[in-house]
Amino acid sequence: MEPLEIAQEMNRRQFLGRAGLGLGSIALGSLFGADARAADTARPGLKGGGGGALPGLPHFPPKAKRIIYLFQSGAPSQLDLFDDKPRLRDKRGIELPDSIRMGQRITTMTSGQKSLPVAPSIFKFARHGQSGATFSDLLPHTAGIADDLCIIRSMQTEAINHDPAITFVQTGSQLAGRPSMGAWVAYGLGSMNENLPAFVVLLSRGRTDQPLYDRLWGSGFLPTKYQGVKLRGGKEPVLYLANPAGCPAGLRREMLDDMGSLNGIHHEATGDPEILTRVAQYELAYRMQSSVPELTDLSTEPRAVLDRYGPDVMKPGSYAANCLLARRLAERGVRFIQLYHMGWDQHGDLPNQIRSQCRDTDQPSAALVADLKERGLLEDTLVIWGGEFGRTVYSQGTLTATDYGRDHHPRCFTIWMAGGGVKAGYTHGETDDFSYNITRDPVEVYDLNATVLSLLGVDHTRLTYRFQGRDFRLTDVHGRVVKELLA
Repeated sequence: MEPLEIAQEMNRRQFLGRAGLGLGSIALGSLFGADARAADTARPGLKGGGGGALPGLPHFPPKAKRIIYLFQSGAPSQLDLFDDKPRLRDKRGIELPDSIRMGQRITTMTSGQKSLPVAPSIFKFARHGQSGATFSDLLPHTAGIADDLCIIRSMQTEAINHDPAITFVQTGSQLAGRPSMGAWVAYGLGSMNENLPAFVVLLSRGRTDQPLYDRLWGSGFLPTKYQGVKLRGGKEPVLYLANPAGCPAGLRREMLDDMGSLNGIHHEATGDPEILTRVAQYELAYRMQSSVPELTDLSTEPRAVLDRYGPDVMKPGSYAANCLLARRLAERGVRFIQLYHMGWDQHGDLPNQIRSQCRDTDQPSAALVADLKERGLLEDTLVIWGGEFGRTVYSQGTLTATDYGRDHHPRCFTIWMAGGGVKAGYTHGETDDFSYNITRDPVEVYDLNATVLSLLGVDHTRLTYRFQGRDFRLTDVHGRVVKELLA
């Protein structure tokens, strides 16, 4: 082809790309980011959705094929949910002892208080299951799956404020710009379904508002096709995915074929591998036009299943609906499913607010684990439930017999996991009588992330990406696999 002909074809390609008709550059920007970089289209595996695994991965036989991460944004109070401290009941209102605080930095929200009065939980605790795991009466459904859970009471983190703490848990760094865990997993292990992305994100809101940022499920310096694809509640789960009025499916197919040919010409002329990546992403978006509506149609579920997830399950965008969608995504081979539920930041009026949060989340969380187990999916699906840090034993604001608030507390908090190769019916770690300091078996965020990757068959020290002259990883630059958590 002569240079003039190439130029003419390029002009035509650019015009078609700008026209887009909904599934072009607009849909691509919505799904994968507008500036895909450093493509790796030569990887083996499925078309679109991230391709197959990197050469040599997994490093060893995996126990989990996929992750469902139920992130409780805002930091649930371990003192009111999991970490029973009966000796505190006689200490209500006393000043937090200096021997317990040990000069710890506290936030500006309580640093000006004249007193830091101890606030024992007003909720009742009991042991459940053969494992004897302890839960408050706020979590009756989670207590019902106690013997399926691996509970870590001794999590700790470095950050004391929400943004750096959430960023740290999700990306391994307190500073924005690193790839999220889901992006690392999609990059390393690729997709198991050519009709859906490898990494999907679902958001729900609690009774109080709290911001979340798209960068939390971003790809950082990894190619942007590995970032999470957010499914929205409502009639249009993915923006601009549907064909516009007057554009039949056949015309869309012809347009994509023409664009593929033009992109092939451009790739021949430039050798830019990103071009082939864009072709694969257009094709995935086209396939998602049929796969997403079927995925999000919960009306096909049996009544008994809907009832299990609770009364909000048919409300698009609710936590219950998202938990059921997570199961459906897992069934369809999505590699990393990330749920975010906002509203756990309870600095005041904690008893009322946490009741509402638990009403929204307890039943669906437990239903998801039980549903996966019944379908034989829990064995190779790792479910993670937890927030970014814990809450303080002392009250933020006025302490009364029925009311108190709790500030941020990075020194100890509780998460749980289920399935995917973790030890069921096991509780790891202990805290002191004030749930303030860890007394046995601390687990850092780096350790948790290293352990999660290990369950996927990935050595966290070997899943790296070279950027600006050095190799980065999710556990940058340390972390250990907590073998006590493994089945």
